[in-house]
Amino acid sequence: MGKSKKSKVRAAAGDDLLDSSDADSVGSSSTAFSDLSISYATENVNSHEFVLDKYIDSLYEKRGATREAALAALIDAFESFMLDDLVENKYATLLSLFNTSIKKGSTKEACLASRAIGLLSITLGAGSSSHETMVESHPQLSKVLQTWSDASKMISALDCLAIVTFVGATDLAETELSLKAMWDVIHPKSGSNVGTVRKPKPPVLAAALSAWTFLLTTIGSWRINTDSWKEPIAFLSTLLGAEDRAVRMAAGEALALCFELNLLDVSACEDDDDTGVAGSSKSKLFLDMQALKAKISGLASNLSAEAGGKGADKKNLSDQRDLFQRILDFVKYGECPEESLKIAGKRDVLRVSSWSELIQLNFFKHFLGRGFLKHVKDNGLLQDIFSIKTDKAETLSSSDKKIFRSGEEKGRALKLNKDRRQAQERKNAALLNE
Repeated sequence: MGKSKKSKVRAAAGDDLLDSSDADSVGSSSTAFSDLSISYATENVNSHEFVLDKYIDSLYEKRGATREAALAALIDAFESFMLDDLVENKYATLLSLFNTSIKKGSTKEACLASRAIGLLSITLGAGSSSHETMVESHPQLSKVLQTWSDASKMISALDCLAIVTFVGATDLAETELSLKAMWDVIHPKSGSNVGTVRKPKPPVLAAALSAWTFLLTTIGSWRINTDSWKEPIAFLSTLLGAEDRAVRMAAGEALALCFELNLLDVSACEDDDDTGVAGSSKSKLFLDMQALKAKISGLASNLSAEAGGKGADKKNLSDQRDLFQRILDFVKYGECPEESLKIAGKRDVLRVSSWSELIQLNFFKHFLGRGFLKHVKDNGLLQDIFSIKTDKAETLSSSDKKIFRSGEEKGRALKLNKDRRQAQERKNAALLNE
């Protein structure tokens, strides 16, 4: 499926440090990054391609540290520039090399490659290329999660799987496949390949919860079987009592989204067929969900007012209180979270006013890091997701303009916007019925 014939990358055991020969072949990531900065300053497309090809060539090198340096340089470039025009004809080669690094490279190399795949997907935007990126990378990312690799490697794979599925999935089945892979990390008992039950470390669990929740924001317009969500929501509620604060907060955000999507609301379904449950079973489901709502509300209330003990991290404690107060306000009064972020100039402001949008915003900020503002200003994918309208004709150079999008990209953008509108309509309907 468009793989490069040069997929000959091999990991070299013990090559974790960059020696002088590596520095000569690819240079430090900061030096390579400056090469691309200079080429963009000159607005010479050929020089852009030359620098990018230099990074790609280094990914074929035998020494692992050389490949790591090249991956770091590519990540810098993806974060700092819109490389959509340059990678359009090179994405299959890049994807093949990145996947090989995940499969055969060191933990550090695999983490860098996972991040590079996610950035590649965001750069490509919605369409057939990003769908291929998801299809080709899914097996390697899933294998990392199934084999319970190093914690940092699992976290990188979770973040990458969330991004490539969010951007590239074209139907519910593809999204559910990734959701299940993440849920098997969150709740290993439910996994199919469990010999002895494994318990994820808190950082891995928090990352899996965030990735799962981010991806769950995309199911808004798809048919939902309320009964099938009873067990997952019940398990999420137990995580509100976890010792690790990051886990508690990630579980809280997941539950807030479940409330927004009406996954606990049996009455939101028009008839028995919508729930997959009939008669007395539906009555029992209704009572069970009401009990879960009461339990979650009580736990959220406690966490919103938790007292800080000696040595407590005041910043994280404050963040927890604020989050669970927002959740409580939403559950009790239907008050949606609102945030705004200045993008550029006085007119360009990114605004979110739902849990789905807030979760998407926070995840993209987390994944893109310092590249978030660049992408949200110049990347059509993010502008469609967050409904941002910028005066690009006045602010961008000719090489960065992307005036026309493919029909696939437009269709994807329309679908994302429709999902958000329908989620808002369901939320308003629920408020009216109270």
